[in-house]
Amino acid sequence: MISAMDCTKCVSKGCRKSIPCQDQKSGYLADYQGDEIRSITVAASSLVDNGRAGSLSRLQEIIAYMQGMGYRSIGVAYCYGMEKDATLLREQLTAAGFIVHMVSCTVDRVLETEVDLNKSKPVVSCNPLGQAAQLNRLGVEFTLLMGLCLGHDILLQKNLAMDFTTFVVKDRVYKHNPIQALYEPSDLGGI
Repeated sequence: MISAMDCTKCVSKGCRKSIPCQDQKSGYLADYQGDEIRSITVAASSLVDNGRAGSLSRLQEIIAYMQGMGYRSIGVAYCYGMEKDATLLREQLTAAGFIVHMVSCTVDRVLETEVDLNKSKPVVSCNPLGQAAQLNRLGVEFTLLMGLCLGHDILLQKNLAMDFTTFVVKDRVYKHNPIQALYEPSDLGGI
């Protein structure tokens, strides 16, 4: 059995110095030299190198990354409840020169009774499989996730044919800033 790894409990922080507590890099280090990974690494590095770390918003980073990768056709899979925000995102991405395809979670009007046989009300359901199918059909080069429900985001990610990242994580309690939960006293027993 493999014991749990917990780098937060490491005192020596050898991986930040010269002697890491383990060295498994021989199994993957050469992969960094492949064309696809190398291009991603270069684009990502440009966001933090030369003092840029912490100087760009998440949106600015995403735009710079997509430009660095040479993407033109961008997909946005968004929650219908965030359509006003999604519209603002579309305007920003269009102004940056991208062709933007906005796909709502309600695409194709799938009913809850069609998705979950335990449901009895025929109301419109979120449809992450439909979002992925539409974005794949459109041939977008990169997709942004915006406010999808937990579980729906996982289904979308499992079915996208292109690279993607998250722009907004849905957290209705903390106004879409889920890290705030770490700094607020909470009762996890109520889950």
